[in-house]
Amino acid sequence: MMSTIKVLLWLFCGATARGLNRNIQSANLRSHQPAAVKQEQQSFREPLTWRFPDPPAEEEPQYPPDFELKAPTAVNSISATCGAESVWVEVKKDLLGIGKPVLTADVSLGGCPATGEDPNTQVLVFESELHGCGSQLLMTEDSFIYVFTLIYTPSPLGDSPIVRTRDVSVNIQCHYQRKHAVSTGMMKPTWNPLSDTKSAEENLYFSLKLMTDDWQYPRPSNQFLLGDMMKFKVSVKQFHHVPLRVFVDSCVATVVPNIDTVPRYLFMGNKGCLFDSQLTSSSSKFLPQTYSDELQFEVEAFKFQQDHSGVIYITCSLKATAATAAVDATNKACSFSNRWSEASGINQACSCCDADCGTGGQSQLSRGDPVLEQETAVGPIVVKDKPLR
Repeated sequence: MMSTIKVLLWLFCGATARGLNRNIQSANLRSHQPAAVKQEQQSFREPLTWRFPDPPAEEEPQYPPDFELKAPTAVNSISATCGAESVWVEVKKDLLGIGKPVLTADVSLGGCPATGEDPNTQVLVFESELHGCGSQLLMTEDSFIYVFTLIYTPSPLGDSPIVRTRDVSVNIQCHYQRKHAVSTGMMKPTWNPLSDTKSAEENLYFSLKLMTDDWQYPRPSNQFLLGDMMKFKVSVKQFHHVPLRVFVDSCVATVVPNIDTVPRYLFMGNKGCLFDSQLTSSSSKFLPQTYSDELQFEVEAFKFQQDHSGVIYITCSLKATAATAAVDATNKACSFSNRWSEASGINQACSCCDADCGTGGQSQLSRGDPVLEQETAVGPIVVKDKPLR
């Protein structure tokens, strides 16, 4: 019995001791746990004062004591010779005077390429008529001035977008004395009668003049704007001759005083037919003829395509017959406005204007009534574009 009691007591004491140990260990664990950490965002209440260091002080440059900038000198690389009808320009290939020859294709005279090149002297040659290669005509009280522009546009170096030369534009001027106004001066022709030769005292003086808008005076200026009407007065002075009637057989416009050049515009022909209004729907026309020895017509101002100078010359073939001679297919002044009409009212004379008017009319004249002709020119006339507002 005693033995049983001892065993139970030992078991109880062992269990109690184990439970006490667990409680102590649990308490120890709780006592060693760290407390919760509170985190707070740091704020910067003062501005930053740091900056990059200052660059080192610049040193005063030291120049050579005898240094001098070279004064630029003008390059004498272009020369021009002005002739009566053309200009001759020579250009050194070292155009800029820097020892580097330019490419021939990069130089032009108003858009015209060089007409020749001297490989020995390294010179480019340009030759042009006075009204060619984009020239401009200027007029003073006593001079005509033809202005050309020599242009150099350097090509890129190889495939790179750079150049080592600069664009050059040089004006070349040819001055000519203005002795008299061609458009207003009386012209003494060297004429040949088409039938009988007449004596010297019967010489005729034909005139082709530009007139003012009211037809009262010769026009003091030869400049027009596109859309203006150019008014022409044709007359013949007979002096000791029998009364005459004047006609205009044909008129042609050119950019130089030579009717055999291109471009050219025949705006009147076929023995007195004014084609311009029919061809271009312009207002060009003959005015009614009041005096037999005078004839008036007006042409709407125009320019040639691709010609930037706006300069034109008008060359007309003038003709005089006896005032008693009939107005017919070869002696007439016809205008077109929906139909052909004649300046003196003989409209049937214009019936051939759309065909060939031939030369048959001359046979109707007697030997005492010769037909006298003269080619007369007006110009230069300058036609400019109307400015835009």
